[in-house]
Amino acid sequence: MPRDDRYWFPAKCYGWGWGPPNNWQGWSVLVGFVALIAVGGAMNLPHSPARFVGCMLVLSVLLTAVCWWKGEPPRWRWGGD
Repeated sequence: MPRDDRYWFPAKCYGWGWGPPNNWQGWSVLVGFVALIAVGGAMNLPHSPARFVGCMLVLSVLLTAVCWWKGEPPRWRWGGD
């Protein structure tokens, strides 16, 4: 399957969802996500694990929103697309 650079996050070949990023914009979003997880863990885990879980939920929703906005339209794929 040829790479489509219009999308930051291409669809997975099998299943539903997105695969690894296609370009630098997608990689920067993913690196930012991981960095924010690390910062949130360092700030919240020693004091309030529940607050860390809330932070993780917010970050996950934001990452999913960016993937939905800048990624290939999601649908179930069986590998032949």
